Amino acid sequence: MSPARYTANLGRNSVDSAISNTPSDSIIKDGNSLGFELSDLSVVESTLPPLPRLSTKMSYQPLASDDPDEQKTYGSLDIPPTRSPSPLLGESLRVEDYVSDIENPFLDTETAEYWRHVYENCQYECRHVFNPKLEWSAEEEKELVRKLDWKVCLWACVMFFGLQVDRGNLSQAVSDNMLDDLGLNTNDYNYGHSIFLVSFLLAELPSQLVSKAVGPDRWIPMQMVLWSFVAISQCSLTGRGSFLLTRSLLGFLEGGFIPDLVLWLSYFYTSRELPIRLSYFWTTLSVTGIITSLLAFALLHLRGVFGWEGWRWLFLVEGSITLCIGIASFFMMPASAVQTKTWFRPKGWFTEREEAIVVNRVLRDDPSKGDMHNRQALTPKRLWEALKDFDLWPLYAIGFCAYVPQSPPKAYLTLTLRSLRFSTFNTNLLTIPADVIHIINLILLTRLSEWLNERSLVAIIQPLWTLPCIFALRFWGGVVEDRWGTYAILITLLSYPYCHAILVGWCSKNSNNVGTRTVSAALYNMSVQAGNVYASYIYRDDDKPLYRRGNTTLLVINLISMPMFLLTKLYYVWRNKQKERLWNALTEEQQIEYRKTTKLQGSRRLDFRFAH
Repeated sequence: MSPARYTANLGRNSVDSAISNTPSDSIIKDGNSLGFELSDLSVVESTLPPLPRLSTKMSYQPLASDDPDEQKTYGSLDIPPTRSPSPLLGESLRVEDYVSDIENPFLDTETAEYWRHVYENCQYECRHVFNPKLEWSAEEEKELVRKLDWKVCLWACVMFFGLQVDRGNLSQAVSDNMLDDLGLNTNDYNYGHSIFLVSFLLAELPSQLVSKAVGPDRWIPMQMVLWSFVAISQCSLTGRGSFLLTRSLLGFLEGGFIPDLVLWLSYFYTSRELPIRLSYFWTTLSVTGIITSLLAFALLHLRGVFGWEGWRWLFLVEGSITLCIGIASFFMMPASAVQTKTWFRPKGWFTEREEAIVVNRVLRDDPSKGDMHNRQALTPKRLWEALKDFDLWPLYAIGFCAYVPQSPPKAYLTLTLRSLRFSTFNTNLLTIPADVIHIINLILLTRLSEWLNERSLVAIIQPLWTLPCIFALRFWGGVVEDRWGTYAILITLLSYPYCHAILVGWCSKNSNNVGTRTVSAALYNMSVQAGNVYASYIYRDDDKPLYRRGNTTLLVINLISMPMFLLTKLYYVWRNKQKERLWNALTEEQQIEYRKTTKLQGSRRLDFRFAH
C-alpha cells in the first residue's frame, strides 16, 4: 500500500472508531456534522498514526498565525496541506496590483456549489450575480470602494448625526438652566438619563429583529421619523413627568438604530473595511458635538423670544433637523447593492459589472453574508443559537466595562464647566476641543488596528489613556479650585482614543453568519448601554462638586477593564488552538465531508478561526 493510501485509510478508520466511541456520538456516517466536542480531543489524537499527512487532490495552505486575517489563502491544487482550511469562510480581499485568484474561496468547485445551494435555498437577493470566476482589477475595486464611501458610508454618517443630535442635546439644554426652569435637580437628571438608557437597551434586540424582518432600509427611516416627533415635543416640557416620559420614548425609539445601521453597512463592505468605516461613523459623534455646540451657542441666545427659554428653541430646531434627515433616508437607503434602481433613481448607483463586483467581493470575504436574504426574519431557534454563543461573551463583557470611566465626566461636562464659573455660551464652546481631538484619536486608533491587524492590543490603548486622567480627578487637590487645570484634565480625558469601532467590527467578524451577526450586534450594544446605565448613577448629588466617591469607582473600573482586553485575546488564541488540533486530527476526506454535512453554524464550526 502506498504511503498516501495508508495514511488515508488508517487515519479514517482510526478517527471513525475514536469518534464513534466518544460521548458526542456523532460521525460523518450518520449524515450529520462532526459534532464532537473538545473533550473528545485526547481520544481522537490517541488513535492517529504518527505519520505526516500527504497531499491528496485538494489541499490548503496553512494559517500563518492564530489570527485568521493574517496571510490567508484558499483551496488550490497540489499544495501541501500543512494548515487547517477555511474554504467556506471567506477572508479579507487585499487590494494589490491585481486581485489574485488564490484569495477566492470559491475556486474550489465543491465550495462554490455548496454556497450556491445555500444562496438559492434562502433566496438571497444578490444570488443572481454570484460568480466564482469573476475577476476585476485593483483599480476597479478602489474606485468602487470610493463610490461606496460617498453613497453608503457618507449617508450612514448623516443618519448617525441625526441620532446624536437628539440623543446628546440634553447636556446643552441643562447648560441653559433647564433643570431650574422645570424644578428638577441633579438626581432627576440622573434618573431621566438612566430611563433613557434602559429604554434604549430594552429596544435593541426587538429593533434588530424587526429590522431583519422588514429590512434596515425601511426600518431605520421609520425610526428616525418617529423619534424626531418626540424630540420636537420636548420644547413643551412642563415638569418631571413629561421630562421622564419623553426620555423613555426617545430611548425606546432610538434603541437598535446603531446595530441596524451596522447591519446595513455590512451588506456593502468587507470585514476588513468595516471597522474603518465605523470609525468614520463614530467620528460623527464628535462632529455632531462640535456642530451642535455652535448651534446651541446661537439657539440659546433666543431665550425670551415668544416667551420661550433658549433650551425649548434648541429642542424644536434640532428635532426638526432629524425629521428632515429621516424623511430623506427613505430615498437614500437601497436594500442592497443590486437594488439601487427605483422610480426616483432610474439609473441606480452602479453598472451591472459594479453590482457584481460589490456582491462578489463581500461574499469572498465572508460567504455567510448571503445565508439569509435581507427581508428574512430570524426564527426562534436561530435567535436562541445566537444568544448562547458563549465565544462572543468576552466582547460583551468588554462592552459593559470599557466605556464607563469616561461616561460620567462626559455627561456632566457642561454642568461641571458651569460650576467652574464659565458662562452658558462659553461652556458650549469649551466642549469643542475635546471633540476635535477625539475625532483624530478615533481614526488613528482604528487605522493602527487595521495596519497591525491587531484588535485587543490596540483597543487597550483607550483605558491606558483614561487611567491617569481619572487618577488626577480623584487625587489632585486642585480639582474645581483650579478651573483651567480641571478643564485641562477633563478635555484630555474626553479626547480618549475611542475603541468602539474596533469592538463592533471585531464582534461582527467573530459572529460569522448573518443571523448571529444580527443578534450579536444588538447584544454588544446592549452591554454598552447597560454599562452606561450603571455609569449614570456613579456621580451623585451628595458627592458633588469633587465626586471623590464617584471617581474612586471610575478608577477601579478603569483598572478592571485593562486586563479584560488581554484575557479576551488569550481566550481566542486558546480557542483557535483547540479548533486547530481538532481539525488537524481529521483526514482530508473527513474534512471535506465535514464541510458538506455539518449542521454547525457561525463560530462553532471547526474550520472557523477567531479574530483577536
